[in-house]
Amino acid sequence: MKKKELPQDDSPLENFTREVCYVKNEDGKYEKGLSSGWEVKTVALENAWEEIERRTEEAKQKVLNGEASPVLYYLELKLMDLPVLVGYTGFRRWQIKRHMKPAVFNKLSDKKLQRYADVFEVTLEDFKNFNI
Repeated sequence: MKKKELPQDDSPLENFTREVCYVKNEDGKYEKGLSSGWEVKTVALENAWEEIERRTEEAKQKVLNGEASPVLYYLELKLMDLPVLVGYTGFRRWQIKRHMKPAVFNKLSDKKLQRYADVFEVTLEDFKNFNI
């Protein structure tokens, strides 16, 4: 891509960051150029955020319907996956999956729940009672 063809489209991230791209200058040699945004990437980013919002809302409904524990909701809300949560809590993967079941979650000690609350950056009471 030539330097003058480098996309400078509006982007939700344009005030926070710029992307480094390698472009050809007038002499045909590669150099670095900064792009404020590219429409294709903006659309992809918007689609990704819509999917995150959908998954978070779905998790919220599962918790409210008694099909899952707050662990699932906060996992989605905080953009984590099981390996990340394993690393932060010290629980094993199979334990976290069990803790996502409301019957198991309701029997967890405050000490274990506090580990989750700390990771998810909520109070113990809000976590236990799903006060969102």
